[in-house]
Amino acid sequence: MTDEHSWFEANRAHWDERVPIHVDSRFYDVDGFRAGKETLRPFELAEVGDVSGKELVHLQCHFGLDTLSWARHGAKVAGLDFSQPAVETARRLAAEVGLTAEFVVSNVYDAAEAFDGRRFDIVYTGLGALVWLPDIERWAKTVASLVKPGGFLYLAEFHPLADIFADTALDVTSDYFHSEPQIWNEPGTYTEAGIETKQNLNYEWTHGIGAVVTAIINAGLRIEFLHEHDYTLWKRWPFLEEVSYDEFRLPAGTPSLPLMYSLRARRD
Repeated sequence: MTDEHSWFEANRAHWDERVPIHVDSRFYDVDGFRAGKETLRPFELAEVGDVSGKELVHLQCHFGLDTLSWARHGAKVAGLDFSQPAVETARRLAAEVGLTAEFVVSNVYDAAEAFDGRRFDIVYTGLGALVWLPDIERWAKTVASLVKPGGFLYLAEFHPLADIFADTALDVTSDYFHSEPQIWNEPGTYTEAGIETKQNLNYEWTHGIGAVVTAIINAGLRIEFLHEHDYTLWKRWPFLEEVSYDEFRLPAGTPSLPLMYSLRARRD
């Protein structure tokens, strides 16, 4: 068994177990989504623009809330995730709310084969996806193979700079540059820290901004913008202030830091 295979098998088991926990969590607020709540961030809607009639694929879509939100804005959507329980949940949720969407089970690196060589107007990758991938160059080539001429990749992600700090203070405790996976084996999940879980082993990778941008350029896409954002979606540190349900900011008087970033890259 190769290292990559064992990494993905551990991560898949980790996510499979957490799907029902996430579905029932306040963080994802599935009942709110059923009632029409918007799950996409304002900057995403502004930067992607009108998606009416556009073919959009969401890679690493988890159980599909953001995917289906794009469908509510008029896109013809497809979602891909390596977790069978996540995809099954996404399909059920689409049927419940009356939205047309295609969901497939696949490793993201096999996305081109999973969609039989189809291309899309928009390839969307949401927050918290890249950390699960060992090879960012391979990811970028996969993404580029899915983009139609004239179409684009839109990426929104947590800023890797935030990962260098301790969990309780703005003290630098970790390297920004990692070549080896970070190995975690802790119970719980980001929606329910205290819950007991069994599939706790997982592997994560940090990809710096420079590495991500260079990989996308090398894959043949043209960067149109790279924006950094000074807030995040969760309480990364205990002193963050909750401005709204999914907007957490550093307290007034604290030097600002980039906590998320977004970019758009087009195939000419």
